[in-house]
Amino acid sequence: MSQSALASRSVDLAPEPLIAPHGGVLKDLYLPHAEALALKQRSATLPALDLDTRQLCDLELLLNGAFSPLEGFLTEPDYRRVVDELHLADGTLWPVPITLDVSEAFAASLAPGAELVLRDPQSVPLAVLEVQDIYRPDREHEAQQVFGTLDRAHPGVAELLERTRPVYLGGRLRGIQAPAHYDFSELRDSPRTLRAWFEANGWRRVVAFQTRNPMHRAHRELTLRAAQKVGAKLLIQPSVGRTKPGDVDHYTRVRCYRALLPQYPADSAKLSLLPLAMRMGGPREAVWHAIIRKNYGASHFIVGRDHAGPGNDSHGRPFYGPFDAQHLLERYQDELGIQVVAFPAMVYAANRDAYVPTTEVVAEDEVRDISGTQLRRHLQEGTEIPAWFSFPEVVNILRERHPVRAPRGFALFFTGLSGAGKSTIAQAVVAQLLERTSRAVTVLDGDEVRKHLSRGLGFSREDRAANVTRIGYVASEIVRHGGIAVCAPIAPYADARAEARSLVEAHGDFIEIHVATPLEVCEARDRKGLYAQARAGKIAHFTGISDPYEVPEQPEIRVDGGGAEPAVLAGHVLQLLRDRGLLEV
Repeated sequence: MSQSALASRSVDLAPEPLIAPHGGVLKDLYLPHAEALALKQRSATLPALDLDTRQLCDLELLLNGAFSPLEGFLTEPDYRRVVDELHLADGTLWPVPITLDVSEAFAASLAPGAELVLRDPQSVPLAVLEVQDIYRPDREHEAQQVFGTLDRAHPGVAELLERTRPVYLGGRLRGIQAPAHYDFSELRDSPRTLRAWFEANGWRRVVAFQTRNPMHRAHRELTLRAAQKVGAKLLIQPSVGRTKPGDVDHYTRVRCYRALLPQYPADSAKLSLLPLAMRMGGPREAVWHAIIRKNYGASHFIVGRDHAGPGNDSHGRPFYGPFDAQHLLERYQDELGIQVVAFPAMVYAANRDAYVPTTEVVAEDEVRDISGTQLRRHLQEGTEIPAWFSFPEVVNILRERHPVRAPRGFALFFTGLSGAGKSTIAQAVVAQLLERTSRAVTVLDGDEVRKHLSRGLGFSREDRAANVTRIGYVASEIVRHGGIAVCAPIAPYADARAEARSLVEAHGDFIEIHVATPLEVCEARDRKGLYAQARAGKIAHFTGISDPYEVPEQPEIRVDGGGAEPAVLAGHVLQLLRDRGLLEV
């Protein structure tokens, strides 16, 4: 055989390379060890920002290259084009703004060219941001463009409009060290380490599956068929950063995924965790998820119905159509590079004793399904979960996490002007609760919290926000353990109330009760004379007089503290709890 023929044969036998990262280069932003150590030492002299959950997730995926080709948080030119055109300023496809939001007061302490150390909640330095841009976005425009709505029933919109701070910082990042994770460490791959694993194990064609829920038989069937359809190995890569409020916690979900893996053929499926803060952005989020999986080395990406959809709007209609995500991905397929595998939902046909795609269902089929609500009811009541729906190993984990008839925790969050009657109505609610249940009820009254939990805080906007956040945190811990927290602060600012809501909703239900007593009624019943002192200028930052009260736009219930007796108003609150299934009739 000639030399040229041998060369040709060797080229033919060469393994197919892994897909290139988005933009062509994996942007791993961690500094070499010596440089990182020197920057860590110098960071003690720099201004610092402790990151919240979303920012921390975004930082981790920026630093490890999952957000390639980004090299930091978006500057204003990139941000504007992403919001309006789904592209960076240089023309690269990118659908979701990755921004670092700060308060006006914090922004005022910085200037372009400054260095800012970014830290985790324990103040551990993770990276330094070279501030290139300080800008004030139009957040309503961002919500409309990115999410397609201003409806605060959308969790991404609610966060953007109610909890995101008004100033964005853009600039390049230099990574010092990765955020610490003490759970499932063997499953936490970076793009670089996962690509190396694919290379070492000969995986070249890989189809990725995104999920934020436990997986059952239908999911197993869908992913198995999708992988077989394109002749690829399967990467199950669930989001474990932050998902939708009320979702099953990631510890339980990962245990379920691990229990499911033996149901796949040997050497056909791998589980890897993605510390992503989801926005529930539907079509745009689907494009984003595809790009991220491309950076991790997947050549294909499964997209089903209503990918990353948040459910229904405030009028009961879905935010996104069932195939909107697939259509947007098709539109940008050429720029994506990763191949999209659009797959219909799988349903169980009892007459066939098999799962079939919805596109193959015929009139004779006896289709059966169990919704998420029905599954939760089965778990709560201890009733049988059919074998056709899930695997025993998965069901056992879910039953362990959700014991039979275990009560779900919730927080009642009363807000309103001083003298509105919050504490009085709260006391009436507590009394009526304890008449009907033996569940643990903890009251976090505004004055008592100020005396013990928030001693030393003043009444500036920042201190008021800190006070409400502390209340939210304590309430979230009570709710996490199945208790009932009754909170009654003034809580005048929408963003602080939203922060408290997000803390609680990670573990249970948050019921906001606006005690909408008119100012003149509050002032007339003022036993302590506080309003008179405020009007005389003797008390600064007094809500309703010298400080604003931001009226809740969509509380779960609104009552007039002067319109009926406290016991009657408390009865309205308890009826809401019954309607929501939080209190037995």
